[in-house]
Amino acid sequence: MNIVHKELAAGRWAQMSFPEQMANIGSEVSRALNWQKKGNEAYMKKAVYRALELIDLSLKSAKTYPRLKEVARVREALVDFFFFENEFSSTEKLWRKYFDAFAIVSRNSRI
Repeated sequence: MNIVHKELAAGRWAQMSFPEQMANIGSEVSRALNWQKKGNEAYMKKAVYRALELIDLSLKSAKTYPRLKEVARVREALVDFFFFENEFSSTEKLWRKYFDAFAIVSRNSRI
C-alpha cells in the first residue's frame, strides 16, 4: 500500500498531540462514512485505508500503553465495522460521536 500522508509519516505526526491525531483520523473516518452512505464503496475504502494509515502512525508514535491500547482497539473496531461482520455493533453515530470529541478538544486547545 502506498503512503498517502508522506509528510506526516516523515515525523510530523509524532509531534501532534493525541487529540490532534485522533481528530485527523476522525476526518478520514467521517469521509468513509459519508461515502458509505452514498453507496460509493471504492471511495469509502480509500478513506478507510487513509484512516488506517494514520492509525498505524499513531501506533508507532504512542508514548503510553493506554494510548497504544486505545488506538489498537479503534483500529480493530473500524476494520470490523467497514469490512467484516461488525461484531462490536458499531454504528455511524457512535463513530461520529467518538471522533467529534477529539475534534472539539483539539480545536479548543488551539484557542
